[in-house]
Amino acid sequence: MMGSVERVVARTEELAAIPAPSGFEQARAARVAEWWQADGLGEVQTDSVGNVWARVRDGAGPATVLAAHLDTVFGSDVDHTPRRDGDTLYGPGVGDNTVAVAALAELSVLLPPRTRRPVWLLATVAEEGLGNLAGAIGALRRPAVPIGALIAVEGNYLGKIATRGVGSVRARITVSGPGGHAWECADAPSAVHGAVALAAEALDRLPPLAGTSVNIGRMGGGEAINARARECWFEVDLRAVRPEVLAAREAALAGAIEAWRAGPGSTGLTATLADLGRRPAGEIPADAPLVRAADSALRKAGLEPQPVAASTDANAAYAAGLPAIAIGVTTGAGEHTEKEWIDLAGLRVGLTVLADTVSSLDDEQW
Repeated sequence: MMGSVERVVARTEELAAIPAPSGFEQARAARVAEWWQADGLGEVQTDSVGNVWARVRDGAGPATVLAAHLDTVFGSDVDHTPRRDGDTLYGPGVGDNTVAVAALAELSVLLPPRTRRPVWLLATVAEEGLGNLAGAIGALRRPAVPIGALIAVEGNYLGKIATRGVGSVRARITVSGPGGHAWECADAPSAVHGAVALAAEALDRLPPLAGTSVNIGRMGGGEAINARARECWFEVDLRAVRPEVLAAREAALAGAIEAWRAGPGSTGLTATLADLGRRPAGEIPADAPLVRAADSALRKAGLEPQPVAASTDANAAYAAGLPAIAIGVTTGAGEHTEKEWIDLAGLRVGLTVLADTVSSLDDEQW
C-alpha cells in the first residue's frame, strides 16, 4: 500500500502542475494515457470527446467504470505549481480533481487478480462549469465497453457517498435598449436598470427552498458612467436535487421574464434568454447494491458514511439509466480556490476504500 500512496502523491504533484481548464485538457489526458500504458493497463484509448479509457480487469457482463474528471476551474494564467507542507498538498485543483485521477490506476494493484465483472477506468473531460458534463455524457453515449455501474471519484470526498445528483440549469439573460446620454437623454431606458429590475424579479420568484439553490454569478454591461446602457447581461445558475423541482424552478425563471416584460420597467427594452447548459438531476436508492458496497467499504475502514447530494459525473449516469455514486480518496477543502488543499495521509485509507467498494460490488448480485 505504501508504494501506491507514494505513487499517487507523485502523480498528483505532476498532474496538478499541468493547467487543464474545461475544453483544454489535452495535455493532462496525454500524460494520463502515458501512465496507464506504462502501468500495463489494457486497451488504453482516447475517445472522440477526449476522454481516456483503460481496462483494469477482465470479466463477464457489463463493466464497473470508475471515472474522475481531468479538468479544473483554473486557466493557464494561474500558477498551478503545487506546494507540499508535511502531509498537506496545496494548489489549484489538487483535490478537485487531480488526486482522484492519479489514484485510479492503483486499482490495478489493489484489486484481486481476478474479478467477476470487468473493471474500467475513465478520465473525463468537461466536467466543470460550462463543460456541462460533456465528457461523461459523451462517454456513456458511446462507451468503450458495456457499462453496468459508474463510480465517480472525487478527490476530497472520503467518507461521503453522493447518492443524489444535483441538477442544474444555467442561462444568460441579456437586456437591450437604445441607450443615450445620461443627462441629455435622461428619460431613455437603461439596460442596466432593466437588468437589475429583472434580476430582482427572478430572485423574488425563486425563494430559497430545501434541495434547491439560485445564484446570479456574473453580471456586466454598460458603455460609460455617463451613458444610459444599451446592453446589460447576467448569468443565473439554478440547482435542484429532484428533476421535477428543477423544471419548476426553470419555469419560474421564465415567468419572471414574462412578468418583467409586462411591467412598466421594461418599456423600450427587450430581454432574451440564452441557455448556457444543464446537468441532469437524479438519484440512486439507498439500498442499491452500489450504495451498499460503498457503505460497507467505509465502515470496514472505520468511517461513518455520509450520504450527500452533489454535482458530479454520476449525474450523467443517472440520465443514462445507470446506477452511480460519487466517493473520494482523501479529505481536503478550498475547492475552486487557489488555496485548495488535500490531506495526503488520508490516501492510505481512501485507496483501500476505493478498492473495497469495487470488490464489494463485484460480490453483489445486480
